[in-house]
Amino acid sequence: MRIESDETDRRLLAALQQNARLTTSELAQMTGLSQSPCWRRIKRMEESGLIDGYHARLNRRGLGYGVVAFVSISLDFQTDVRSSEFVDAVLAIPQVVMFHGITGNADFLLMVVAEDLDAYSELLTTRLHRLPGARQVQSSENRCLDTTVPSDTPRLSSSSAIAAAVRVAVPRSTTRDSR
Repeated sequence: MRIESDETDRRLLAALQQNARLTTSELAQMTGLSQSPCWRRIKRMEESGLIDGYHARLNRRGLGYGVVAFVSISLDFQTDVRSSEFVDAVLAIPQVVMFHGITGNADFLLMVVAEDLDAYSELLTTRLHRLPGARQVQSSENRCLDTTVPSDTPRLSSSSAIAAAVRVAVPRSTTRDSR
């Protein structure tokens, strides 16, 4: 369901995406509104769900995560039970910071972080290659800027965590067949 917004709402949203710590006064100034109407618009967007939350962008390297990798996983077969087991197992791995269902050669795309290549290699061999139903696992190291890191907050617990299809092109692919 699309939530209606106008040009002023979109300017507010753009400003908040860049810096969610802006005051209502600063946001009002940026959009040409007075403070009260600006606050009401933000409140309306929060209550309607258009603004889903406010988040801090963390420096993964500062937290000790030197490696980011994309991992494509193909399942041997998919049933509701097999997919549910797979999703639950993936959601139990804190180093998985993004998780998407995709189409094409693989069934799922994971973004994972690790302290270093040794820790990533261990994660790959002890957890990712052993996921229920994993038939093929491909991984690619990310050379792009990224700030997503795992946190100690509760993980999602249902297969609704699988987002829309995503295809990401990254360099240096390696393949391992888990059979």
